[in-house]
Amino acid sequence: MSRIAYINGRYLPRSAAKVSVEDRGFQFADGVYEVCEVRGGRLIDERRHMARLDRSLNELRIARPMSPAALAIVLRETVRLNRVRDGIVYLQITRGEARRDFAFPPGGTTPSMVAMARSTDVVGLEQLAADGIAVVTVPDIRWSRVDIKSVALLPNVLAKQAARDRDAREAWLVDAHGRVTEGASSNAWIVSRDGKLITHPLGRDILAGITRSVVIDVLKVQGLAFEERAFSVEEAYAAREAFVTSASQTVLPVVSIDGRPVGNGAPGLVAGALRRDYHRHAEIA
Repeated sequence: MSRIAYINGRYLPRSAAKVSVEDRGFQFADGVYEVCEVRGGRLIDERRHMARLDRSLNELRIARPMSPAALAIVLRETVRLNRVRDGIVYLQITRGEARRDFAFPPGGTTPSMVAMARSTDVVGLEQLAADGIAVVTVPDIRWSRVDIKSVALLPNVLAKQAARDRDAREAWLVDAHGRVTEGASSNAWIVSRDGKLITHPLGRDILAGITRSVVIDVLKVQGLAFEERAFSVEEAYAAREAFVTSASQTVLPVVSIDGRPVGNGAPGLVAGALRRDYHRHAEIA
């Protein structure tokens, strides 16, 4: 079956779904995106994702292309047309098509919107979680507003490729003070030797991950000790456990950092429990 994409009011085969060469997303990375997990054909944590989308649009002064109700229909229809049961749905909104100029185009320029959906290899992802993943550390060279979920991801691309070049799945980004901010496409967590879960606090230097927020809710409900604070690479090396969180992977244990084993070099019990219980606490729409 040909995969279908929504683009500016039409559902088209992917091969026919095109944007203009003067779309500002193409020329300036002037746009935002969201990725929702799909589980059993239903969207996971849609409300939180749409709230973050609204925030990103507002921060960049991009108009919403349609009402929340209409957008919900588009996302579900994109999932349905692609027959996705377990996977992701991707949404991107740019400032639209206009003559190339750095300043904003004239008022009334219509934003561009694209939605796509694809299935996930569930068996492969579960095996990945059972084995654990390797991460490497790289300098954080991104701009100072990564709290906006912008499509301007070239530093993340370079970090992810650096990880691939070193046979790792993810890169952890490290600021000028030697502290881990987050992953190239995930939030970063460690479990300290005394059993405390630690992740970087929210601010302009990390993305407010939706999966991260659900995990924090789980920790509060279960009364587990956690801290939102910066942690150093050295702390990560010495941690009992480590893991990453993201919409496409939920919770993935980290078993090595820069080639050094984390804990005993096997997925930890805390990460495993959070992964197992995640969807009991997520919102399913």
